[in-house]
Amino acid sequence: MKRFLLVLLAASSAGCASYSSHYAVFPAENSAGEPRQVRVSWQTADYPDWWIAADKATPVKVETQCSERVWRIRDDADPDAGSCAPGVRACGDSRLDVYAPAGRAAGADDPCLMINPSEPGARIPQLGNKLELLVSCRPAVTRVGQGDEMRNLDYLRASSVPYTVYVRNAPRGSLRAKMPELDDSVCDAE
Repeated sequence: MKRFLLVLLAASSAGCASYSSHYAVFPAENSAGEPRQVRVSWQTADYPDWWIAADKATPVKVETQCSERVWRIRDDADPDAGSCAPGVRACGDSRLDVYAPAGRAAGADDPCLMINPSEPGARIPQLGNKLELLVSCRPAVTRVGQGDEMRNLDYLRASSVPYTVYVRNAPRGSLRAKMPELDDSVCDAE
């Protein structure tokens, strides 16, 4: 019995999973029509099929160059996902977002960003190297603050057609896992 417990403990250690970083950077426009880089990233833990633990993932982060607004897109495995839509989604915030198809303040029932919207049962750990990112909201305000304290909250332009994003993945901790930085020099020039 002791051997069985030792084997079980050894198998449940972190060494059973494969850890990966996933990222993409692509050019697009923000809601103001300015050209920007957009970075999409997340991390996964992939367990062997024979193991009892399910694959896990962090939320997918979507960052737009020059903006402080960071979207976190979640799936049903995340208790903070919200119930605005099935699949991989980020719900709206009435203080920050406008639901573009209706032209009204976005609420917690409105999906602002969805990944692979045609796959309602999708989960982040199963996302492949190509995904569709549907943006259905625009920022209610693009800048807040005054003078030197201005903060940019603009993000990727809403579109009725999903953006096609090609994702790279690499073992976590490897040199290839380092994500490209967003060039802030264009922000300083504005």
